[in-house]
Amino acid sequence: MSHMYNLAIIGAGPSGIATAVESYLLGVRDIIILEKDQNHNSTIRKYYKENKRVDKDWKGQKVELEGKIYFVDGTKESTLDFFDEILNNHSVELRTHTEVQGIKKRDGYFEVSIAGESIEAKYVVVTIGRMGKPNKPDYKIPHEIKSKVGFTLDGCNGGEKILVVGGGDSAIEYAVDLSAKNEVGICYRRETFRRANPTNQRDIANAIMHKEVEPILGVDITSLENDNGKVKVIFGEIEPRVYDRMIYAIGGTTPSAFLASSGIKEEDGKPVHNENYETNIEGLFVAGDITQESGGSIALGLNHGHAIAKHIQEEKL
Repeated sequence: MSHMYNLAIIGAGPSGIATAVESYLLGVRDIIILEKDQNHNSTIRKYYKENKRVDKDWKGQKVELEGKIYFVDGTKESTLDFFDEILNNHSVELRTHTEVQGIKKRDGYFEVSIAGESIEAKYVVVTIGRMGKPNKPDYKIPHEIKSKVGFTLDGCNGGEKILVVGGGDSAIEYAVDLSAKNEVGICYRRETFRRANPTNQRDIANAIMHKEVEPILGVDITSLENDNGKVKVIFGEIEPRVYDRMIYAIGGTTPSAFLASSGIKEEDGKPVHNENYETNIEGLFVAGDITQESGGSIALGLNHGHAIAKHIQEEKL
């Protein structure tokens, strides 16, 4: 039997760290945070310039902090230092480079699958960024073909020639799913699908072997053009090709599929939860940006963490 955690948190942003630390301060032990990036607060780390201001509140929405973590406006650096410090001062395990593949409820506990193993926990909190904020390509998508270029499977009804762009789990799942009713290619700038989980690696290898999906690997796309309402794809290394539709799955995509696979209900692109941020699955919570229509604030994330921690502590005692 592997180690059983009281609390597993998926995502090490402000609300993930707050849930961990507030729970710790309320007496919960055996807490683990799983983060797919190389460190906590990767959004601030990657997308904020040096010395950029980090505000407690988002776009002027004033939020009073309810918990014990006293966060004030600062810079990128002071914010990262602040979260470093509170992680160091409370024994909370932070495991980075760890992508969670799914959550299954077992008898009275959760099994959280990560590459090659699973972690068991009594409570799980999902704080994985915003819904509906996929990474966009850095070249322009011509206006006339915008409706033919998507980031999810919306609008795919079959009988089309489709190019899926990306090499991670979402890209492979899209390509394999679509290949049942469409002529599908998958374009990835690397030669192999090393980032994907073993099941998906096997599925895409099979689909390619049976010529259900055409691989366009080790190839970069430089631009898109309108070709009579179809999408003409200009590649760096090979001749252009024309498709009816294109789907980008190049990371940062909506966690919808992840939530659905965990059994979490959604309405209007947001997970359904009660006032304690508990989802339709008892013991499984959501916090932070994922609960908002658009950008949540750090203060909001901290308060979600506090509310969940309080609820877990009351449940346990």
